[in-house]
Amino acid sequence: MINISERLFEIADKEYAAFQAKLAPTVDPDTIIGVRVPDVRKLAKEIYKEGHYDEFLKELPHKYYDENMLHGLIISEIKDYEECVEEVDRFLPYVDNWAVCDIMSPKCFKKNKDSLIEKIKEWSKSSEVYTSRFGLEMLMSHFLDADFKAEYLKIPAKVKLDDYYSKMMVAWFFATALAKQWESTIPYIEENCLEVWTHNKTIQKARESYRVDDEKKSYLKTLKRKE
Repeated sequence: MINISERLFEIADKEYAAFQAKLAPTVDPDTIIGVRVPDVRKLAKEIYKEGHYDEFLKELPHKYYDENMLHGLIISEIKDYEECVEEVDRFLPYVDNWAVCDIMSPKCFKKNKDSLIEKIKEWSKSSEVYTSRFGLEMLMSHFLDADFKAEYLKIPAKVKLDDYYSKMMVAWFFATALAKQWESTIPYIEENCLEVWTHNKTIQKARESYRVDDEKKSYLKTLKRKE
C-alpha cells in the first residue's frame, strides 16, 4: 500500500509552503507541506490512474492542507457521477478554506447537468461556508453559458452567510454573470437585491473585468451604494 503523505513530502517545496500560507491565512502554516499545485494535480492523476485512492479518501480528517488539496483533486478525476457526488458530500464537511474548496472541479459534472443543478441548490443552501461556496462555484462554472436560466440567479441571491469567503463568492458569481448574462443579471444590481458589501464588491469586480465593456462599467459605477 502506497503512503500518500510520504509522496507529498517527497515533492515538497519549503519556500512555496511559506508563500501558500500567505494565500490561505485561515490555514495553520504548520499543516502546509508546500507542494505546488501543478505537482499536486500530477500526483492526483497518477494516484487515480493507479486505483489506490479508496483508503486515502476515507482517511478524514487529514492532517495536512496538501492532503486536502490532493483529496479534492482526486475527487475531480472520478468519472462516475454518483460516486463522485458521494465523495464530494463526504469531503465537504472537512473543507475549511477557500483554496481546497476552489480546487475541486469534477470533470463528470459536465455530462450530468440535470442532476447537478439539484445538488447545487442543496449545497448552496448549506449554513456551512465552504459547502455553500462550492455549490455557487459549480453554478458559476456550469450554468452561466449554454445551460443558463435566469431563475438560477435566485440561488446565489439567497445566500446570506456572514463570512468573507461566502460573500466574496456571491460577488464573484454576480460579476461573472454580469459579463456573461448582462440583461438577466443587471436587475439584481439595479434593484439592490444583494447586501451592500456584496453589491459593491460585485460592481468592483465587474468593472475590473475585461469582459465587461466601458459603457457598462460606467453605468455600474453609478449604481454603487453607500456602506
